[in-house]
Amino acid sequence: MKKIFTASALAVAALSVSPMFAAPAAAQSRTGIAVADLEGAVRRSGAMTTAAQQIQTTYKAQIDQYNARATTLQAELDVLTAKMREEASKATPNQTTLQTMGKERQDKSQAAQRELAQIESPYATAATYAQEQIQLRLNDAVKAAMTAKKVDLLLNPEAVLARENNADITDAVVAELNRLVPSVSTAVPQGYQPGQLLQNAARAAQGAAPAAPAPTGSAPTTR
Repeated sequence: MKKIFTASALAVAALSVSPMFAAPAAAQSRTGIAVADLEGAVRRSGAMTTAAQQIQTTYKAQIDQYNARATTLQAELDVLTAKMREEASKATPNQTTLQTMGKERQDKSQAAQRELAQIESPYATAATYAQEQIQLRLNDAVKAAMTAKKVDLLLNPEAVLARENNADITDAVVAELNRLVPSVSTAVPQGYQPGQLLQNAARAAQGAAPAAPAPTGSAPTTR
């Protein structure tokens, strides 16, 4: 079951950053190699930090409801787990009983996840909308940071076995994001679906028409 939703989790809700970046054209003569945590850069940007605070305030009732309900549901699952362990610890455990208990716990866990997803949908969608607005300028921020730091090749920190501290240009990416995207909106427009802003940007880059918004009243997609 999902963990209790927290302010730190809010800042990374539904975040997925894995674009392909081309080195700046003027960098052909350089040989600098660096790493950058792009997900962390988006999360640490001033716009995302402010958006997370706004969402915490705007959706406080839903977040409190999620936390309370998650705690209750987890306690109920813990009771079922304890009963299963008790039965399994017997000298001759009843396999039919164990299977029934296992099925009951699985069904309850799935139902709990659906219930929690419904509760968190409004603020998770707002967080995703804020993040996508920042991601739209992430490519520009990375290119600017690479140029400023004289970097030709940028790697994911997880792909590097060893490096010096000065090889990390995440802070430079954050600074560029703060310059390019000083603020974002957390007011989700009607019909918005997570991923829509990035999909429309990709379609625009290819010369295609943007995707049509979802029909009015459709449920937003959650993480």
